[in-house]
Amino acid sequence: MKTISFTTALLIMAAMAFAQPQAIRVVKKGQGTAVLFLPGFTSPGSVWNETIRHLNGEVQSHVVSYAGFNGLLPVDTPWYPRLRQELLSYIEQQKLTDLTIIGHSMGGSLAVDIAAALPDRVTKLVLVDAIPCMRALMMPGVPASQISYESPYNKQMLEMPDEQFAQMARGMAANMTNHKAMADTLARWILEAHRPTYVYGYTDLLKLDLREVLPGIKAKALILGAPFPDEKVVLENFQKQYAGLSAKTIQIAPASKHFIMFDQPDWLYEKVAAFLKNE
Repeated sequence: MKTISFTTALLIMAAMAFAQPQAIRVVKKGQGTAVLFLPGFTSPGSVWNETIRHLNGEVQSHVVSYAGFNGLLPVDTPWYPRLRQELLSYIEQQKLTDLTIIGHSMGGSLAVDIAAALPDRVTKLVLVDAIPCMRALMMPGVPASQISYESPYNKQMLEMPDEQFAQMARGMAANMTNHKAMADTLARWILEAHRPTYVYGYTDLLKLDLREVLPGIKAKALILGAPFPDEKVVLENFQKQYAGLSAKTIQIAPASKHFIMFDQPDWLYEKVAAFLKNE
């Protein structure tokens, strides 16, 4: 018996040594309509805290954070498919139905992906400055097959000296919000990220194209966009990219960059609350 117990202990220890960390962490609070809150790339789930507070306790919030960001242990590549699968498993385990998903940026992409996979469970989507295919805007005409993890650009990013990487992060953050203090916060989130997750995770997003799954989504969608850098162009891009989504409303925030929750918080809270109450 002692030999069996010792062997079992060794097997458990070996399994633990090779076990992967979870790709998502979810904090569940409150009672009411279930709402899954998905942050954007490098953002913590806490980016949604004020939005949740302004819903006055009327929802059961499921706030997600991602592996490799904000101190959470990284997982192996491919990163995005792991997030997707674990979110689908979480929804199943929690038996969530009549589900609303609110996602910002990459979180909006995940929201669309999940709504397409679970059309009978997801009834509402709020997509905050998120598009189904980032590659179509950033690299027009380039197929996903040409996007590789082992690219010269990724090698450069992985090997970039810390100070140069920090300078890049500060420049990117300044283009994502009008508020200097919050830009500093965004830059810090980038710098705190696990560098390979940042690099290879972004590659996953460039490969992603959700436009073809839009017709299978049954949920009503509220799409909230930022007018930066040009409102007309932004609106046209949303209309084109979401053409396959039938039940949608597109609204553009006034004078905002990518993080609408920082630049136009009251506008965002009002739009979300009204949409959730509307049957």
